[in-house]
Amino acid sequence: METIDINSDLGESPEALASGADFELMRYITSANVACGGHAGDENTMRQTVAAAKELNVAVGAHPSYPDRENFGRLESLMPPPVLENSVRQQIASLVRVAGRFGVRLIHVKAHGALYHATNKDREIALAVGRAVQEIDPQLIMVGQAGASALEVWREMGLRAAAEAFADRAYESDGTLRKRTLPGALLDTPERAAQQALGIALNHKVVAGDGSGLPLIAETICIHSDTPGAAAIAREVNERLKAAGVQVRAL
Repeated sequence: METIDINSDLGESPEALASGADFELMRYITSANVACGGHAGDENTMRQTVAAAKELNVAVGAHPSYPDRENFGRLESLMPPPVLENSVRQQIASLVRVAGRFGVRLIHVKAHGALYHATNKDREIALAVGRAVQEIDPQLIMVGQAGASALEVWREMGLRAAAEAFADRAYESDGTLRKRTLPGALLDTPERAAQQALGIALNHKVVAGDGSGLPLIAETICIHSDTPGAAAIAREVNERLKAAGVQVRAL
């Protein structure tokens, strides 16, 4: 039986928590990547998100970023690796402390935004993030984009790494994600996202924007919480995967 995790980035908006949008989305995922102060999130949002995840039996992971709240962590930084390592370590540690009050243990770490992509391009950045995780808990699972070099860097460090694919983002023929500024970058209907998720989970491939098929092996599928209709997309993805015989469970 094929198995897959469904993850989403959460705790990034007090408004989404207050409205119940984050809680509704969490009903259909198995892992929550919780913003822990770099690009978004504070002790209050972390507390609310962890409490909801515990109630819904959703695994909790850290979602650290470049410390850049002004730009929501979407711009690359020239931080020296030791400084970046310290920042990432502090972010994860803050979530560990909050989760510990609920008796919740972190399962994984997934970098956010520009830091996520920087680990794929720069070995020193991937190493800095890996060292920060090792200092907190070497049992934490590193989540990175399927096919990215960062996954091998982390495995060489003795960390477990899980490859990630995206249900709600279009792929280019070289395996990169289509830039958000380009038309068709988001798969914002439940049907299209579910179809892509099924192809990833069952056929281990994704159809790129030019129609070519790309081999893609992933252990977790992401649905972005800021994609319009994210909860409806997650529900469709979850239900369609299960209907196809895929076991949906956390890493």
